[in-house]
Amino acid sequence: MIEQELLEQFEQLCKKLKDIIDVLNPADAEINLKQKQELTTAQNFWNDNQRANKILKEIKNISDKLDRISLIRDLKAELSTLIEILTDENDPELLKEFSLKLNLFSKKIEEIELATYLALEEDKFSAILSIHPGAGGTESCDWANMLLRMYMRWSEINNFKATITDLLPGEEAGIKSVDIMIEGEYSYGYLKGEIGIHRLVRISPFDANKRRHTSFASVYVLPEIDDDIDVDINDKDLRIDTYRSSSAGGQHVNVTDSAVRITHLPTGIVVQCQNERSQHQNKAVAMKILRSRLYNFMKEQQEKEIKKKHAEKADIAWGNQIRSYVFHPYSLIKDHRTNLETGNVNAVMDGNIDPFISAFLKWNSQK
Repeated sequence: MIEQELLEQFEQLCKKLKDIIDVLNPADAEINLKQKQELTTAQNFWNDNQRANKILKEIKNISDKLDRISLIRDLKAELSTLIEILTDENDPELLKEFSLKLNLFSKKIEEIELATYLALEEDKFSAILSIHPGAGGTESCDWANMLLRMYMRWSEINNFKATITDLLPGEEAGIKSVDIMIEGEYSYGYLKGEIGIHRLVRISPFDANKRRHTSFASVYVLPEIDDDIDVDINDKDLRIDTYRSSSAGGQHVNVTDSAVRITHLPTGIVVQCQNERSQHQNKAVAMKILRSRLYNFMKEQQEKEIKKKHAEKADIAWGNQIRSYVFHPYSLIKDHRTNLETGNVNAVMDGNIDPFISAFLKWNSQK
């Protein structure tokens, strides 16, 4: 027999699934999919490679969404069948199977629910994530480096390709700044909630007296804009400088001036890249980052919400943090917007930030 609590959980999940499907509207998605698939049969489909690749990408996105809905519906049917059997039978193995499938059902609904919160055009883009230390000197430089590792691990766990495009090492330890390109669909949508000040409290490894220190670092995330979104950049507005690439510790990686710094003179926006092997490759990556930053700049200007959108430019210090990471005198990580907290600091610092991402997306959708 099935416990009443499990039956109620199943019923609640079914109701939640119905609400989600009403939002996603799979019937319209199937019609849209067929229309786009028909476009690929045209003889001139590949005459415009950029348009063709965009359509193929849209087909994959719609297909993936429909596959997720189909999987969840199949799970629901399997669970309904198990309920019918277990109503008349007392089978421990079937009950165990029901419990496992119910947990999977819940997880898949959670995943597809998050997709409904990523409705903005830029949510689907890859992300450009930047980290800068704040008040705290060497402590904050080390903290920024810890955050870098956390986001690199999160990218690896979620099968996103993360590439450090520019890194300035700290004088004694850690980093003074870093830019990371995180490639993968919806990586910006997932990471946009990380924008803000991150606060660390711990016993300092740099303090001989083992005192407790508070450190701060800011995180900012931009969408990597697709080529089909028009961002007008005049070559006359650019100043392009080259310099010698350097690794942590200041040692030269190569003997040529392959690193590139681009300044957009009208806005003062500066981007740079030194990760690639050639000056040409570094310039291409830097231009990609510049397009994203200009797109974001123009969008903020148009919406007249510069102060709101650039909250991360507030003092990188006490009182402005979005999340606190306490390692001592107790273990606790708390998001001050959603009030989500966990004592498993090791898991979070090892990249398990999905619960915080999910909680932010839900919280943000209700604002």
